[in-house]
Amino acid sequence: MALIFDWDAKMTPSDKSFYKALGQRIAHLRKERGLTQVQLAESLGIAQQTMAHYEGGTLRIAVALLKPLCLALNTSIEELLDEPASASSKKRGPTSKLQQQVEQISTMPRSKQKFISEMLDALIAQQKAG
Repeated sequence: MALIFDWDAKMTPSDKSFYKALGQRIAHLRKERGLTQVQLAESLGIAQQTMAHYEGGTLRIAVALLKPLCLALNTSIEELLDEPASASSKKRGPTSKLQQQVEQISTMPRSKQKFISEMLDALIAQQKAG
């Protein structure tokens, strides 16, 4: 198959490790969001087999797919690449209750996230009006 790289000739051991870990994170996030490989692949316009290779770490992900992948998984590039999200995430002390709630919501299926977002929008609009 032409799409699968010859790992020994093209990637260093650290590259192999990176793509393996990235594939595992993609699979984990996909499952958390309640998506199948087929659904995620369709949303990206790729074959399910290609998605399986990405998740298995046997195929490098095109840079052009990273943004659509993050949108489909409702995640940040930092989370996808397993890097700190921002300086605010490095602050000391306990995580605020609101931040804990946001993190819990981010693990819910998209339909529930949308429902919660719509409720928040309504409450914010009410607050501005009143």
